[in-house]
Amino acid sequence: MFKKILVANRGEIACRVMRTAKAMGIKTVAVYSDADARAPHVLMADESVRLGPAPAAESYLKAELILLAAKETGADCIHPGYGFLSERESFALACAEAGIAFVGPPPNAIAAMGDKIESKKLAKAAGVNVVPGYLGEIVSTDHAVEIAGGIGYPVMMKASAGGGGKGMRLAYSEQDVREGFEATKREGLASFGDDRVFIEKFIESPRHIEIQLIGDQHGNIVYLNERECSIQRRHQKVVEEAPSPFVTPAMRKAMGEQAVALAQAVGYYSAGTVELIVSGADTTGEGFYFLEMNTRLQVEHPVTEEITGLDLVELMIRVAAGEPLGFTQDDVKLNGWSIENRVYAEDPYRGFLPSIGRLVRYNPPETSPLQTPSPQRKLGYPGNGEGGSNGETPASAGVTDIMGADGIGSGGHGTAVEPRVRVDDGVREGGEVSMFYDPMIAKLITWAPTRDGAIAAQIAALDAFELEGPGNNIDFLSAIMQHPRFQSGALTTGFIAEEYPEGFHGAPANAELLKTLAAVAAFAATAEADRARRIDGQLGKRLRPPADWVVTIDKTDHAVTVSTDGIMVDGEDLDLALEYTPGDRMVVADGHGIDGDEHLTIRIAKARAGFKLTTRGASHVARVLPARVAPYTAHLIEKVAPDLSKFLICPMPGLLVRLDVAAGDKVEAGQPLAVVEAMKMENILRAEKTGTVKSVAAKTGDSLAVDQVILELD
Repeated sequence: MFKKILVANRGEIACRVMRTAKAMGIKTVAVYSDADARAPHVLMADESVRLGPAPAAESYLKAELILLAAKETGADCIHPGYGFLSERESFALACAEAGIAFVGPPPNAIAAMGDKIESKKLAKAAGVNVVPGYLGEIVSTDHAVEIAGGIGYPVMMKASAGGGGKGMRLAYSEQDVREGFEATKREGLASFGDDRVFIEKFIESPRHIEIQLIGDQHGNIVYLNERECSIQRRHQKVVEEAPSPFVTPAMRKAMGEQAVALAQAVGYYSAGTVELIVSGADTTGEGFYFLEMNTRLQVEHPVTEEITGLDLVELMIRVAAGEPLGFTQDDVKLNGWSIENRVYAEDPYRGFLPSIGRLVRYNPPETSPLQTPSPQRKLGYPGNGEGGSNGETPASAGVTDIMGADGIGSGGHGTAVEPRVRVDDGVREGGEVSMFYDPMIAKLITWAPTRDGAIAAQIAALDAFELEGPGNNIDFLSAIMQHPRFQSGALTTGFIAEEYPEGFHGAPANAELLKTLAAVAAFAATAEADRARRIDGQLGKRLRPPADWVVTIDKTDHAVTVSTDGIMVDGEDLDLALEYTPGDRMVVADGHGIDGDEHLTIRIAKARAGFKLTTRGASHVARVLPARVAPYTAHLIEKVAPDLSKFLICPMPGLLVRLDVAAGDKVEAGQPLAVVEAMKMENILRAEKTGTVKSVAAKTGDSLAVDQVILELD
């Protein structure tokens, strides 16, 4: 077994790999850029090496610096995580030439599957279903328009070396192709160093299903069930779950066997994922098509770990060391249900614009112990079962045994039936969310015996997730979990666009929830007033806090009375038990009639004349006034925001990569005016109204701040 592992990545995946390595008794080495000098993955490692400045191209993508760090620290293997160099054939070859084990697949498999054009040809030859499309070289935008017309709209344009939702454009018309083809080429070149693009038919009502594979260097390869990844925004996954609510046992077997056949055709080993697009309208179970193969660990791997009881990182390390899997396809079971939500630094209330800044508050929900037991103890690996083959630390150190006695995952989580929560992250309170890297802050994973249980656990955990500083998508994730369509399992990759066509404005709240929030706001105001009374009482003053309040939420007034006998809202007694201390950030409400639940966690913050209450996927500002004062506030006029529609304003920090107009040009509403690149994605900025460009305040190549004016219209 290896003695020391270098993790050539950052953030949560670096921490994830290090946790398993430490449990196996393997020393760890972190690499970092200047932006990550005090990041958790650096502090967690036994050793750390600086790579360079913050931009990935000058640090994490410098293969020669990573190999030098491995040599200087004596690391005998490198785990690439995902992204960065994880799917670079050249990096895997360089590791082999340096005599350092690469914890991943062989270079030839990376090359074969990393080229999306060539991989489709290989898949077709291996008997795998493929999507109709054009796999040759596309020489120009006009050529792309000709090809798209021949295939039939809608079509998907994809960067050949792309991944993670980058370098992808959906086109419903010739205009979409003309607008998006060059942008797809640029994103492919900027992110992957390859500007080749291919075009394929876009499957209607599509579901995104992927098959997790694990293979060893002895020719053994198995599939570990499927994951449903249909909830996406701009082709980037937001929610993943395992298993899929759509896939039948027959489909699972067919998909898995085709995925294994493809992997065998290229001599694959280590962890890998075959991604499939599935027609949601197909009732035969045969309407699935090969999309691509990711020759690395996936972001969403925890949900597979949760339902199989396997540690995929440990399996990857053992495979890289030459050990056999020690189990067969028949041993792989499916237990319970797991859901993962990706918590992003983006503002769903402003069109999901990327957000950066300091994590002023970061307090994830309480978690259960790590769910994945040691494969060495449970899957027949050689050794005495007391520790790794280096004899340093037991392989099971710090790992909870969740296996049943009759096979992999058959007992699942032992006798436990309660939902469990897991958070994979690589940030800490006070840390910085940078514009240089992916906007993901954390992954929230829940497991339960049933899908409904896993969803309910997600909703409760999201309510308890405290995150302040940069904008975040916690409200949006909660809204998805509560959505009737999601709960029914009727998913497609168009779910977000179809269900939120006008953008996200918070999850809807019913009357019962609003009454509960009114009660909470009045209770908090009473507690604050009571504290003030007791403090002033020390000075000989006697202030009696008002018991009657008028609470205004969503433009509706509620009469609330707080007394020692309980809380009354609009003349109705609420059976509520509330826990709140002045200054707290959370209120816990227990009782009947809370939006169908008996337990509610509410994030609370002081706001002007009241409180901001956040729960169940929305924030509500509650104005709280003493009942005797409220009648005299009706004349107050709300401040109206100024009209800024004549300005083109940069909505996020980023780089101005294209400016399409100049002073004096006439523009139409909806016309593209500029392109800003932020967090590795290009964003087209369009005119809000028809007019003439009066002046231009920025130029191509400028680094722009939030709300910086790019141009002004007459």
